[in-house]
Amino acid sequence: MARLKSVTDADFDQLVASAETPVLVEFWKPGCGHCQALTAELERLEEDVEGRVAIVAMNVEDNYQIPAELEVASLPALALYRDGIFERFIGGLGTREALLKELRLRLKKS
Repeated sequence: MARLKSVTDADFDQLVASAETPVLVEFWKPGCGHCQALTAELERLEEDVEGRVAIVAMNVEDNYQIPAELEVASLPALALYRDGIFERFIGGLGTREALLKELRLRLKKS
């Protein structure tokens, strides 16, 4: 199983701004059971959206700036960026199928 690419406060803006596809960011922390479950679903989802959506993960215990800017209040949280700009939060829990349906709905509106 693939591991999600990690992103930090330091490289976040450049990664999101330079992405040729929308970026889905999971905000998580170690020891969070719901975070681990969502990460597993996102790892499975990567195969379905490869080349169309980049999925990355940010550990909020090591990175404070971006989560604070977005006012991330509960974990896990998923944020969708398009063209380098925050678009919306997507429900933080769900199955690969539910997440894929939500992404298709959101990305169809482009």
